[in-house]
Amino acid sequence: MAKQDDKRDALQMLAADHRKVEDLFEKFESARGGAARSKIVRQICEELTIHAMIEEQVFYPAVRDAVEDDMLDEAQVEHDSAKALILSLREADPGDEFYEAKVSVLKEQVEHHVYEEERQRGSLFAQVRKADVDLVAIGQEMAALKRQLQEQAKSGSLPPPDMVALRS
Repeated sequence: MAKQDDKRDALQMLAADHRKVEDLFEKFESARGGAARSKIVRQICEELTIHAMIEEQVFYPAVRDAVEDDMLDEAQVEHDSAKALILSLREADPGDEFYEAKVSVLKEQVEHHVYEEERQRGSLFAQVRKADVDLVAIGQEMAALKRQLQEQAKSGSLPPPDMVALRS
């Protein structure tokens, strides 16, 4: 998978991550049994944590001058809101109160975030496409970080999501 990411530009890579998480949410909805659902939620949380780190550490700084500041600021707040649910779900079991609701709200937040990044008129992706940024170079930097984070996840050492905009 990592080698495939090296051939994608930054926007293609982010869109592929979006599709993967959307597929995982669909699998969650059709999964039966607490163990299966818990495993899928762990995958969702891991994918979203890695995705957010890649966007926040590489993509957003690389495109900040090319897009509206308000758009990136809102995206960061959306990330932090999702991270709060991710942190809660990482410690939760399918039988816990609000578990299903947390997964449902996380899915809705991700869908909204993806819509704003990819699909709405004047989206973040549309603004970046019009700008003079090297999406291939950014994509390669993102792919390198993604490989590193995936290795950390495999070894159980992926750091928990870090709040940026919603620090208490």
